[in-house]
Amino acid sequence: MEQKLPFNPGRGWAKISRGLIHIGLSLYAIVTLYPLFWLFTSAFKTNEEFDSRPFFLPEVWQWGNLSRAWEVSAMGASLINSTIVTIAALALTLLLGALAAYVLARFQFRLKAFLMGLFLLGMLIPIHSTLVPLFIMLKKVSLLDTYWALILPYTAFELPLAIFVTAAFLTAIPKEIEEAALIDGTGYWGIFFRMMLPLSLPALSTVAILGFLRFWNDFAFALIFISKPALKTVPLSLSVFATGYSTDYKLTMAAMTIAVIPTIVAFLMFQEQIMKGMTAGAVKG
Repeated sequence: MEQKLPFNPGRGWAKISRGLIHIGLSLYAIVTLYPLFWLFTSAFKTNEEFDSRPFFLPEVWQWGNLSRAWEVSAMGASLINSTIVTIAALALTLLLGALAAYVLARFQFRLKAFLMGLFLLGMLIPIHSTLVPLFIMLKKVSLLDTYWALILPYTAFELPLAIFVTAAFLTAIPKEIEEAALIDGTGYWGIFFRMMLPLSLPALSTVAILGFLRFWNDFAFALIFISKPALKTVPLSLSVFATGYSTDYKLTMAAMTIAVIPTIVAFLMFQEQIMKGMTAGAVKG
């Protein structure tokens, strides 16, 4: 004869609470993703439909908006310029940040606390307050209207974050690994490139995606330091659709749709490493 299990109120409330949590997270995901969905749908509307029906799907999908926006804004050249600047700045940031973090995390020396405080001070400086002195400095060394006018400032302002994130990760790695490598005759450069650098990939991935978003979307530095049309980056190319009198919203949305795709792809590729890097080094023991 089949026996029925007694009703457990605690188990029922646990199921209800899990269901409510899932519903809440789903609603949060919808609210978070809706602006992106709105951007993609607005890219295929006319200006009249953008004004009259901003929150509805297009009645007729204007696929030509993408090609028109690509042509008018010279998006191809802008994407190449942004890619060069972003990759170069990221390479410098990750290499220099990993080297500095390795020294600060694995060695003990007299000026260690001072250097950590100095890098912390670098994180507190408002970036845009340095535009005028940076412009004067770059002009004196003849770096305006070059890729280096963006690469060097980007690297300098991203280094403090790269050092702190990577140093926190490297601190959690047991020192016995280094001691065993030293006994086997491996030098410090070998330990760094063969062991510490591969082990710190989660932290470096976090730094890379944060730096990528900052470099790719920066407008102020590119506007001040770049005046040659052939060197303009993606944010500068998006501004050609807005004048002092009107804005072509359909082409603006189409161009923004093209510009946002690389950031989405980069995040999807490195999302697992980003989560690992964010949590690594948070708990010691």
